[in-house]
Amino acid sequence: MILIAESGSTKTDWRLLDRNNTSFETIGLNPYFVDANQICNEISPRFGSLTDIRIDEIHFYGTGITDDSKSAVIKEGILKALGYNTQIFTYSDVIAAAKALFGNAQGIACILGTGSNSCFWNGQSIEFQIPPLGFWLGDEGSGGHLGKKLMLDYLHKEMPKNIRDLFEEKYGAMDRIEVLNKAYKQDKPNKYFASFSYFLYENDHESYCQDIIENSFRDFLEKYLLKYPNIKTTKIGFVGSVAFYYSKFLEKICSEFNLQITTIIEKPIDNLVRYHQE
Repeated sequence: MILIAESGSTKTDWRLLDRNNTSFETIGLNPYFVDANQICNEISPRFGSLTDIRIDEIHFYGTGITDDSKSAVIKEGILKALGYNTQIFTYSDVIAAAKALFGNAQGIACILGTGSNSCFWNGQSIEFQIPPLGFWLGDEGSGGHLGKKLMLDYLHKEMPKNIRDLFEEKYGAMDRIEVLNKAYKQDKPNKYFASFSYFLYENDHESYCQDIIENSFRDFLEKYLLKYPNIKTTKIGFVGSVAFYYSKFLEKICSEFNLQITTIIEKPIDNLVRYHQE
């Protein structure tokens, strides 16, 4: 039996390739923010329901899988939870996006979710990539980037008054020390800041919110996409909640640069299942 997992920084979708397409969800398992024991503790209760099934292969696609050491964290945590040895294959989240968007065809795959990423996929592997720099140094176009910009404007008192009033009505008055503590002392600051991006979605009729969204997408294009060779003649696809729910803004900004988006999907898991079934 084959088990597929697709993990962002916020949540992980698991799908068993059985007759029922058994599925479950856990928190995001980014090895930059969770260790093997935390992974084991999170998924053990879910694996407990699979005791009558022998899992022969696990294909884990995830945010934060950037080298062998990060892959090892994922594998150790899963094996501890599973309780027996099996083959575990790990891949970066952008490979999940590429397979989900293009399968064995070529194209430029982009992720705009809690974080952001991109690559040129030749149908079999990543041929070219502008490396992402993570939440603190990059993640342009992502929920984390949008939320961070929103919070900076709030703390710097640069929000228009009507927007600030709406913001405080939703979240209460935000304390600078509390925000700094969330940013530097607690786990998953990317997820914390990304949670504020929903405010932009709820108020996307406001010009202030539109400007933040559109400028963040321009940053993503200018720092990443426009550096890819033959960008204007290559298929471009996006996965992730930000790409999906802010698609009208994303399409607008791409059109400014004469780029044509071929596909936008919210979650790659269904397409990944089809990929592994072929």
